[in-house]
Amino acid sequence: MRAQKVWLCLVVLLMVMSTCSAAKKGGRRTKGGRTNMKDKGAITRFKTPESQAYYDHDDGAKITLWSHFESEYILGRKIVFMCVAEGTPRPTITWFKDGIELYAHSFFQVHEWKDDERSIKSKMEIDPATQMDAGYYECQADNKYAVDVHGFSADYTISFV
Repeated sequence: MRAQKVWLCLVVLLMVMSTCSAAKKGGRRTKGGRTNMKDKGAITRFKTPESQAYYDHDDGAKITLWSHFESEYILGRKIVFMCVAEGTPRPTITWFKDGIELYAHSFFQVHEWKDDERSIKSKMEIDPATQMDAGYYECQADNKYAVDVHGFSADYTISFV
């Protein structure tokens, strides 16, 4: 009986901590309960008008759809991040973890779809996920006119089922 009470207190404490950490992140909650971090990673201060023109180029690479900012995964399950970008010429998408470019290995796969002449979709999967996969992931879209980056935080949770 005492072990059940301790377990219940631990679960409640973890729920309160995760709610508080989500509130501290400063994101706005959407209908689905996800945090909207649309401006995360966006460049808002430019050194010169020329650098602003580079990032605001009409044909420059722009990420138009991406995975939500904060993700929790269960150890041994699959992690999936999505990134959709457009530009002329069609951008390329590169994935990073903690600032280091990710390369293919047996547990890591990237699938890409080229919808039309301007857009590309990229899905990054890690299966099975381990503790080492926790970190900060980035999707970088670039073409000859601009670079756009969006980041995602991933941390693991342990399933007791």
